[in-house]
Amino acid sequence: MHREDFCLQQNGLPLSSQSQGRQLGATPRVAIAGEWVGTSLHPTDQKNLTSDFVPQLVAAQASLRPSGMAIVAGNEGITYAELEARSSQLARHLQSLGVGPDKLVGLYLERAPSTIVAALATFKSGGAYVPLDPSLPAERLNFMLRDSGIEVLITCDQKTELPEGPWRIVDWARHQKEIAAHSSATFQHPITNGNLSYVIYTSGSTGQPKGVEVMHQGLANLVAWHRRTFQVTEADRASHQAALGFDAAVWEIWPYLAAGASVHIPPESLRTDPKALRDWLTEQRISITFLSTAMAERMLRLEWPERTALRILLTGADTLHQRPSSRLPFCLINNYGPTEYTVVATSGTVSPHGAGKELPSIGRPIDNTRVYILDDDMHPVPQGGQGEIYVAGAGVARGYRNLPELTRERFLPDPWVRGDRMYRTGDRGRFLENDEIEFLGRSDEQIKIRGFRVEPREIVRVLDEHPQVEASAVVVRSTSGDEQRLIAYVVSSAQPALSANDLRQHLSKHLPDYMIPSVFVRVESLPLTVNGKVDYAALPWPGSDNILSENDFVMPQSLVEQRLAPIITSLLHIERVGANDNFFFLGGHSLLGTQLLTRISESFGVELTLLQLFDHPTLAEMSREIEKLILARLQTVDGEMLSGAQVGQKPA
Repeated sequence: MHREDFCLQQNGLPLSSQSQGRQLGATPRVAIAGEWVGTSLHPTDQKNLTSDFVPQLVAAQASLRPSGMAIVAGNEGITYAELEARSSQLARHLQSLGVGPDKLVGLYLERAPSTIVAALATFKSGGAYVPLDPSLPAERLNFMLRDSGIEVLITCDQKTELPEGPWRIVDWARHQKEIAAHSSATFQHPITNGNLSYVIYTSGSTGQPKGVEVMHQGLANLVAWHRRTFQVTEADRASHQAALGFDAAVWEIWPYLAAGASVHIPPESLRTDPKALRDWLTEQRISITFLSTAMAERMLRLEWPERTALRILLTGADTLHQRPSSRLPFCLINNYGPTEYTVVATSGTVSPHGAGKELPSIGRPIDNTRVYILDDDMHPVPQGGQGEIYVAGAGVARGYRNLPELTRERFLPDPWVRGDRMYRTGDRGRFLENDEIEFLGRSDEQIKIRGFRVEPREIVRVLDEHPQVEASAVVVRSTSGDEQRLIAYVVSSAQPALSANDLRQHLSKHLPDYMIPSVFVRVESLPLTVNGKVDYAALPWPGSDNILSENDFVMPQSLVEQRLAPIITSLLHIERVGANDNFFFLGGHSLLGTQLLTRISESFGVELTLLQLFDHPTLAEMSREIEKLILARLQTVDGEMLSGAQVGQKPA
């Protein structure tokens, strides 16, 4: 059986080819207003909207297989019976604190089984959860706490001091007796389609994060579609790697727990190491996994065992540039969807074979989803024409928290389905001949860096708060290696001159690390267009004459430094690197770090770990670690030679 046929048989998904798509009954086009608009909500193939919500689906699994494993993290495991009992107790405790429909519960927790228990308990109580990543800067967390208006904040023996507010704090460690005092029996949840399920904060064009309010109808539809499309059963083992604040985590958890499958959480150290993650997926017999686009592309280049439990690799969050090899033992599924449409709006199997340099498509709309491609006047574009992507159907979110004007601007009445709404994505695309959709990038300033959605205006707002910055602009540039990097342009007349390190430290107090520019460029003034807007196209390319230095430049000294320097400059596409320059401050990140480790192994014959790279990120520090490994290897070889010589001696 060909790999493509295997994927079709396993997943029921159409291949990314015109002939296969039509043979399998590709989604028909529907004439709307005299033009052609693709939709999956055609009267002949509409899937019934489910009325089964996550809490009752998980409760049903707990009844069917109470001893079955639900969540696994290392040596810690939670059965379905334990998941049901613990979440019911916490849900009743939350209700005793006033949580109910549309009341928000903050989850200030790391990725762990207890976090999933807390999220399920929030659903059962009728409330909606707000993921709060403890690694975020205090100012950003404080904004999210206050803007969301949470009723209760769940934490677990966190060392970080949280700001005070009107919310009630439930500390799992300190309040365990109070929680356990509640009944563990299953109870009816007070949820309806229109109630909120969760609120996730994304980067905001206003300069502040914005909370997307997702309803239970969208979550229920996502879960039902996923279970049907990927034929999820209790035998499946799925991975949960995304941070809870990344909406992909929603997809990694609830479809599987609703089907009786087990969710496995990898150690933190493996999440950004492709080889180690591949080995973990294989050892844990993971059958379905989600990886962000950048990580998935790294994994596709690896050698995989001929036999593996992994049957589906889901990817999304950025533009996919790579097709899978026909030798891979699993299917690659490319997905697209804004947070405002409950994680996934379109999905499709990626064939190993494409037409010329054509990038993989983003597939077709999922169940109960309509996709329109419209021009600037909101008219459907002709066949093959480019336009803005609008999504409509069951997954449309309620709107943005406390932002009614922005909600009215982005969540619009659907002109073709009375009483329904559609979301204006800001993305551009076109329908291909096989009814799939080609993604053509953003139509506004919003960008994605390593799978995270970023609004440059938010970075500019924080940059401009620096007392020595007069004006700034932030853009994304692609290097010759297709690596996207945030570049900040800064106007400053301050003396002594600003350093990149000054600006980076300032930004890191307010923004997560993926929003910190990798390069800071000094400019006399920002170029403007005739209508007074910043002319981004006229901004100069970063070069040795305009990049703000990290610190005083020190030439590479030792032989190892001199040999390692060109490896780093080639990888990061920069002109030079000094002995004291930090790999991560120059634009490196975990995925590039793994590439660096591979090149170090090839060049020096020693194996440096990702942890060592994080602990010793400068050129000089890396070189010293390499020298230690080389010396240790030589000592081992000398010892073996000496031992061999002694064994071979004849007695006198």
